[in-house]
Amino acid sequence: MARQKLHIKKDDTVVVLSGQDRGKQGVVLEVYPQKQRAVVEGIHIVIRHLRPNQMGQGGVVEREGTIHISNLRKVDA
Repeated sequence: MARQKLHIKKDDTVVVLSGQDRGKQGVVLEVYPQKQRAVVEGIHIVIRHLRPNQMGQGGVVEREGTIHISNLRKVDA
């Protein structure tokens, strides 16, 4: 499979086109070109339950999940 050039890059401001966060805007934090997914600030919040380990205390943590780049559009600024 040939690699496609992505229209989304890190630090771009994007708007979500579909899904539960439709219409929201955010800044791209990370891009995964192989999976064609991106992490956007404040979009697709997932809840992770972490168990305690030597590095720190466990608990419930909310963080951004990935979203497919076809559901994102760059905002002209």
